Amino acid sequence: MSSMQRRAFVALGLMAMLAACSPAKKEDAAAGQTPIKLATDWRAQAELGGYYQALATGEYKKRGLDVTLIQGGPAVNVPQLLATGAVDVGVGSNSFIIMNLAKENAPVKAVAAFMQKDPQVLIAHPDQGINGIADMKGRPILLSDASVTAFWVWLKAKYGFTDDQVRKYNYSSAPFLADKRVVQQGYATSEPYLIEKEGKIKPAVFLLADSGYPAYASFALVPDSLIAKNPAAVQAFVEATAAGWTSYLYGDPKPGDAAILKDNPEMTQDVLDQAREKMRSYGIVSANGGRGDIGQMTDARWAEFFKVASEQGVYPADMDYKKAYTLQFLPKGP
Repeated sequence: MSSMQRRAFVALGLMAMLAACSPAKKEDAAAGQTPIKLATDWRAQAELGGYYQALATGEYKKRGLDVTLIQGGPAVNVPQLLATGAVDVGVGSNSFIIMNLAKENAPVKAVAAFMQKDPQVLIAHPDQGINGIADMKGRPILLSDASVTAFWVWLKAKYGFTDDQVRKYNYSSAPFLADKRVVQQGYATSEPYLIEKEGKIKPAVFLLADSGYPAYASFALVPDSLIAKNPAAVQAFVEATAAGWTSYLYGDPKPGDAAILKDNPEMTQDVLDQAREKMRSYGIVSANGGRGDIGQMTDARWAEFFKVASEQGVYPADMDYKKAYTLQFLPKGP
């Protein structure tokens, strides 16, 4: 499993944190609330705003859930936590993560996709004659290990990119800023803004989804055991999170922002504000302004994604990819 994750997993510190959460959870369960431990896939940021907003505004609580949010980061491997039963729900960064779990017959499913577009972008210098992704062929591209086994396979299939273009990306833009020929991966909501601030340049940004990349992102991943034991809690979690995203992007984001800034003191308000604007303008969470599509998934979209990945040899062509997800718990309304 570990080859598909955004970051490495360090167990001891996280398990201590989970243990520290346990006494309060027992009291809440006794009070009639269903305890849910939710692990996010990275540090608190606007890209997780819907989960923080749902918690801060009481959307989970009013549906009978007492959610403890466990902030992600370099020490968090969400599928590992789900597999060991340490958490009840985890945020899955991209479609490859859950599909890879299905390949290994892991008893976990995606029950909602809270980003209709994967926010992955490729970033280039503005004066290099790069007007589209196809123009990047032959250029060095900074990619993380996880990206090489994820969206890179789609780029190779569609644009004829080759592995000798890959350079190691360590989540610093310094190598990109130092070499105008270099292309860098990133999120539409994050790295382009930071590059503009640090490098005093306005980079050329290309959202993979707008060039046909069919992946969803920001999944709610739930073990099969919870789906079987308490489907009402799973439905409540999905509905509450969808309401949280609607409120965060199209209502008053202050409660979510305050919770994010508390969890992640390194975050700043200007970064949150621009990320929300990017999520709206790119249609990352919702393509129609939050009117009914937040959290949705379709069989057709999953079939398209699996076709791309299996044709590149990532998965066997006869794999039962539908084990990766269920449409049973999709949000019922806008």
